[in-house]
Formats: sequence, structure tokens, C-alpha cells
Amino acid sequence: MDNHPWWFWPTALLFFCFILGIIAVMAGVGGGVLFVPLVSGFFPFHLDFVRGAGLLVALAGALAAGPGLLRRNFANLRLALPVALIASACAIVGAMLGLALPTNVVQTCLGATILGIAVLLLMSKNSVRPVVTKQDAVGLALGMNGVFLEPSTGEVVEWKTHRTLVGLLLFIAIGIMAGMFGLGAGWANVPVLNLLMGVPLKVGVGTSKFLLSITDTSAAWVYLNQGCVIPLMAVPSIVGLMLGSVVGVRLLAVAKPKFIRYMVIIVLFFSGAKALLKGLGW
Repeated sequence: MDNHPWWFWPTALLFFCFILGIIAVMAGVGGGVLFVPLVSGFFPFHLDFVRGAGLLVALAGALAAGPGLLRRNFANLRLALPVALIASACAIVGAMLGLALPTNVVQTCLGATILGIAVLLLMSKNSVRPVVTKQDAVGLALGMNGVFLEPSTGEVVEWKTHRTLVGLLLFIAIGIMAGMFGLGAGWANVPVLNLLMGVPLKVGVGTSKFLLSITDTSAAWVYLNQGCVIPLMAVPSIVGLMLGSVVGVRLLAVAKPKFIRYMVIIVLFFSGAKALLKGLGW
């Protein structure tokens, strides 16, 4: 029995998400990927409600950033729309699957996924501008190319994709995981767009953020329809993360990103192990 007053947990969540927002910006990861494992581990909420709130947290950040990214050509519609169609359809399947499976199974899979994300973050070496000598037929047919202005140098950068079909197939798995675990999918979108398909890092990050606004909306409807989104959880989480993101952007200038990144990897290893052990009943 919880003896705290009704406002205790929403207030705790607000402050917790404020700190989470600061860390997420400085580490270059989405808030959703930290929100779900940490809140499910340290707060007395059912996993279904945490996942529903996690999708809205990732969605709020994406919606706030989307218009600015499109305006600067850092998010590309021709690149985003085929990927969004695949990922959002699969996110609905993932959300339905996540709600149908027993909680301990989802918790175990979540733990394993979070540990995998931590390893991916530890090993990934993003390429600022990958070299693509020749565009493949699929990328050419879908018009996956473009230009953007690099603000730091004033240079106009042209880009195109390769290995497009493999990348699109991978977004099936990414969409399912996004919906099933309520994590958002920025952690997977960027490596696939950047390292596999040869999209410049800035366009990959921008398009990934824009993609979340479509993919997470699809999955969020399933959670809303099943009554798994509680305003007393979702509102303080979103407000806390948004405020934390504003502070995080200002601190980014003085912080050492490498230290923050390793700190996040350690936190993900810890929370992934915690979720895995909780799911296995240890």
C-alpha cells in the first residue's frame, strides 16, 4: 500500500524527468530510451503505463524539433516518408504485441534490448559525412537525395543513399521495437541512416527526430485506445523533459559530451540489467 499523497509521484516524476531531459540532450540520445527503463525500475508504475508515457515523451520532443529541422533541410521528407510508412505500420504491430504479451516477457525483452542499445552506443562511431560513390536503384527511384547548408563552414553539401533496401527492411524491426517497448527509436534510426545508408550525420539525426513524430504517433494511439496513458504520469514527464532539454542545450556548450555519453551508457547497462532481472523474477 502506497501511503504517499496523490501529488507525490507526479512531482517526483517531474523532477526526475527534468534531470533526464538535461542528460538526454547532452548525451545525444532521445528521452524515451532513458525514460522507460529508468521509470519502470525506480517508480511503482505498471510497465504498460510507463511505455504509454514513454511514447508521448519521445513524441513531444520530436514534434517540438520537427518544423525547425525541416526548415533548415536537416530533415528530408523524401527520405523520411518511405521509412515512416514502414516504421509506423510496424510500430502499431509492436504496440499490440507488447500489450498482448505477459508483462514479465516484455520486461525481459526490454532489458535485453536496453543492454543491446548500450553496446550499440558504446561501439558506434558515427560518420559525419559518409562517402557514397553511386546511388542504388531503390534510393534513386524514391528520390532519396538532397542538399543542405553546413552552418559551420557555409558549404552546400550534396548527399545520396546506398544500400537503401537493406535499410528499409531494418526499419521493420525498429518499428516493432519502438511500439513494443515505448522507447522511441532515435537510438536505432541514426546508425541505420548514417552508417548503413550513407546519409550525412546532421541529416540522419534531423530525419530521425522527424521520423519519431510519425512512428510514435502510430504506436501511441494503440496505448491511448487501451487506456494505458495516464495524464498524471504523461503530463509531468513531458513538462519535465521539455524543461530539462532547454537547460541541457545551454549546458551543452560547457559540458564534456564524451563524459556524459559514457555516463549514459553506464546508466543504460545498469537499468537494462535491472529490467532483465525483474522480468526473469530474480
